[in-house]
Amino acid sequence: MTRCQVAIIGAGPAGLTLAHMLARQGIDAVVIEARSEEYVRARVRAGVIENSTVDVLTDLGVADRLHREALVHNGFYLRFDRTTHHLDFHRFDGRHAYVYGQAQIVADLIDARKAAGLPLVFEASDVTIDGIDTATPEVSYTVDGRREHIVADVVAGCDGFHGISRTLLPADVRTLERVYPFAWLGILAHTTPVTEEGMYCAHPDGLSVHSMRGEHITRQYLQVPADTDLADWSDDRIWAELKHRSASDDHPELETGEIFDRSLAPLRSVVTERMQTGSLFLLGDAAHIVPPTGAKGLNLAVSDACVLSHALGQFYRSGDRSWLESYTDTALPRIWAAQNFSWTLTSILHRFTDDPFDEGLRRARLRRWASSDAEQQALGEVYVGLPFPTPWRPEQG
Repeated sequence: MTRCQVAIIGAGPAGLTLAHMLARQGIDAVVIEARSEEYVRARVRAGVIENSTVDVLTDLGVADRLHREALVHNGFYLRFDRTTHHLDFHRFDGRHAYVYGQAQIVADLIDARKAAGLPLVFEASDVTIDGIDTATPEVSYTVDGRREHIVADVVAGCDGFHGISRTLLPADVRTLERVYPFAWLGILAHTTPVTEEGMYCAHPDGLSVHSMRGEHITRQYLQVPADTDLADWSDDRIWAELKHRSASDDHPELETGEIFDRSLAPLRSVVTERMQTGSLFLLGDAAHIVPPTGAKGLNLAVSDACVLSHALGQFYRSGDRSWLESYTDTALPRIWAAQNFSWTLTSILHRFTDDPFDEGLRRARLRRWASSDAEQQALGEVYVGLPFPTPWRPEQG
């Protein structure tokens, strides 16, 4: 039996960032992950990082490689009617978005935790959580054929939408969900990016997205029906459709090349109205999901970690539980702001129906985005990152 202050379930951005925040405050935590280290390091996810997230990672001392290798962007490109527009958000407040894959952030966090000699368990099977209605919840798991038991003060559930943590919420906790009638077919390819920053192409036949993971690697997406079979999409078909939807009169044709990764991601929005029960607190995808439009998932995970880290710091310093008790109320407003931003981009950039009236409304909004400083400033405020609800640790006093 092992004793710690916080048991963290899940070694994704939420769990690993929280673990670093707690370690910096002298709070003892164990991170338990069901997948292998190799799998976690290789998991391909969003690559647009808010300025707010970069500020936190820098303060934690885990952003050296990010600052060396990340692509720094002022905004993004928007293409419709074969014309390309650049939305420059940096000019409004001097802040940036950064392109740096989630896999790299996770690798940096793993390396830093291992270098510090702090507990990090991979390939933990049969994870159970008991006693969350008490002050001493217990997490049990099997690793290397041994059954291990950890008694903690708090359990942080960072194990995603299909993890065990969210199944422990009371039955009366509402989960609000919106499922979209399409998916994103995503590829990684050895090609040169079509523009200097990411680009959304709002085409009558559906959205295409063009982003980069470096000077010669691109991450690109196609809006496809929700019931799409990935096997039906050959490389040639993918490139033909990407070129069709991104065609313009003011830029060269999209470059094609080797596709070395492909995936299919359904789009949905999810918010769990209560992110805590007893000694259990949910973070990241365990509590909410945003569609990839706008790339807010990882950034919200770090925001949640800030709120819980601050609350735990306050509790262990002074015994004050008020921040822990208000964790959901503190975290949810920023979550809803990100949901609203993601819904706005999703509803305007995608083709939902064949109704010409809907198309007229959509094009009117696109024209406003392209021509109005006020619209661009409002978009940019959220795109580069709203302030986090709390600092990751309370001020010393």
